[in-house]
Amino acid sequence: MSFGEKILRYQDDILRDLAELIRIPSVRSAPEPGMPFGRESARALETVLSMAERLGLTVKNVDNYAGHAEYGEGEETAAVLAHVDVVPAGDGWEGDPYTMVIRDGCCYGRGTADDKGEAIVALYCLKALKDEGVPAKRRLRVVFGAAEETGSEDLAYYYQKEPLPVMGFTPDAEYGICNREKGRVSAVIQGKHDSAVIRSFSAGTVANAVPARAEAEILCTPKQAQALKNAAEREGERFSVELTADGARVSALGVAAHAMQPQEGVNAAAHLIHLLAGVFSEQELGGFFSFVDRCIGLEYNGASLGVKQEDAESGPLTLNLGLVSAGEAGDSITLDIRFPVTKDGEAIHVQIAEKVREAGLTLERCDVTEPLFLPADSPFIHLLSDAYQAVMGVPAELYATGGGTYARALKSRGVAFGPFFADEPDRCLHNVGEHFEISRFMQHAQICLEAMYRMLTV
Repeated sequence: MSFGEKILRYQDDILRDLAELIRIPSVRSAPEPGMPFGRESARALETVLSMAERLGLTVKNVDNYAGHAEYGEGEETAAVLAHVDVVPAGDGWEGDPYTMVIRDGCCYGRGTADDKGEAIVALYCLKALKDEGVPAKRRLRVVFGAAEETGSEDLAYYYQKEPLPVMGFTPDAEYGICNREKGRVSAVIQGKHDSAVIRSFSAGTVANAVPARAEAEILCTPKQAQALKNAAEREGERFSVELTADGARVSALGVAAHAMQPQEGVNAAAHLIHLLAGVFSEQELGGFFSFVDRCIGLEYNGASLGVKQEDAESGPLTLNLGLVSAGEAGDSITLDIRFPVTKDGEAIHVQIAEKVREAGLTLERCDVTEPLFLPADSPFIHLLSDAYQAVMGVPAELYATGGGTYARALKSRGVAFGPFFADEPDRCLHNVGEHFEISRFMQHAQICLEAMYRMLTV
C-alpha cells in the first residue's frame, strides 16, 4: 500500500468543497481596492484559505495576489502550486457552468479540471499529512494563485514576498513529468482604423484560447454584400451573413482550444478575416487587416510572420491569434506564441517588431517569458517519478509542452506534474463542458499525496 492511498478516505469532502469553490465565478475583472484581480478572484482565494483554516492548517493571504496553506516546520519550504481563477465560461453549457454537476461518474463545471479540482485535492493532501502526524523535514505549502489564466503575475508578486521553495510542482498539466515548457511571446499589435469596409470587428475573450466566435459589421454596396454572402455560403455552415441597409453583419463559428495547441481548434477570427480578404481588395480592407491576413492568415506555425522554428526537445513553435478588436478608436490584435525550449524569445520579438514596422503598425507590447528546462537526472525528477511508480506501477515519463504553467515561477526548482493521464479523453479545458472523471482524478490524488509525502520527508 502506498501512502498516497490515504487520500481516498477524503473523496466526499473533496467533492463537497470543490462544489463550493466552483460556485464562485472567479474570472479576472477590474481591480478594486485590495483586490488586484477583481472581487470574484479575491473571493475564491479567501474561500479556499478559509477552508484550509477550518482544516487546522496555517494560512496566509498575500494581498489577494496569492496565498498558502502550510504544514510542517523547518527553514526550507517545498510547494505545490495551484490556482483558483478560471477562464470565462463561454456559451453552450447544458446548465449553469458555476454549479458543479456529477453525471455518469464525472464532475462538470468551470474550474473543475483547471484548476480548482487540483487545488482542493492538494489542500486535502496537506490535511492527510497532518492527520497522520507525518514528521516533517521542511514546511510544505499549497500555494493558491488568483491570476494564472491571465499572465501569472500573482505568483511573481507572491514570490517577491515569500521565499522560493527548494522543490515544487504544479498539477496543471498531464502525467508523466513536464520538465520542458516552451517559452511564450505575448504581442499586442495596433493600428489606426483605416478599413473602408470593416466598421467593427470583435473576436476572443482571452489571448490564450482559440476564439470560437467572431463578428464583423461591414459597410459596402449591395453587390459586394451579395458577393460576401455567396462566398460565405460556399464555405458551408461556418459563416452567417445578414444583409443590412448599408452592408452586412457577418459572424463566424470556430472551435475553441488552448493556445498551446491552436491546431486542435478552428480560429473563427482568422477564418473571418480570410473570408473578407477574399471578397474585398487590400485597399478596401485597409492596412491593418491586410497585414493580419498576409502575415498570420490561417497558419499556426508563424511561417508568414517569419518566426517558424522547432527543436528536437519540444517541437515546433505555435501561434494563436487570440484577440481581435476594431472600430473607430483603432484596431488591435493579441498574439500568443509558444516557442521551443532551446530557441531565443528575444529574436522572435525582434522579427515581429520588424514585420510590424514594415506594415506601418505599432507593436504596443511584446512580453517574452523564457522557457523551463529541468534536466532528466535532477533529484527532484527522480522523486516525482518514484512517487508516480508507487501508485501506478511504472515510472513517469518525461515530456515537453507548449503550455505555460506556474512551474516557471520556481526558477528551475520545479515542474508540472499531473493531474491527467494520456489515455483520458478530452476534459474540455478552456471549453464548454469542462470536467474530470472522478475515479481517474482520485488516482491523481493518490499520486499527489505520495509526492507531497516524499517532498515533506526526504
